[in-house]
Amino acid sequence: MKQKLVEESKILQAITMSTDTDVSLSSYDEDQGSKLIRKAKEAPFVPIGMAGFAAIVAYGLYKLKNRGNTKMSLHLIHMRVAAQGFVVGAMTVGMGYSMYREFWAKPKP
Repeated sequence: MKQKLVEESKILQAITMSTDTDVSLSSYDEDQGSKLIRKAKEAPFVPIGMAGFAAIVAYGLYKLKNRGNTKMSLHLIHMRVAAQGFVVGAMTVGMGYSMYREFWAKPKP
């Protein structure tokens, strides 16, 4: 009987030790809003590209009603090309800015 109690207490101790973890990682501590803000500060042209993409899509949807004699497929192709062009442009400018910050703007030792 005593041996059974000792075994049960060891099992209980093992269970509580395995669930009692005090691991605190900073990436898990921050919420989605603060993570988005941190990422936007690291790469500021990503949110600019996303906002431009959303603006072009919204403009395309607005103009969809009164596109005149233009076919729907042609209108959608033009909007897709404009949105992709804006995103690629924002990525290019962002890469240029990142390269400038890393290679030319660094103080030399």
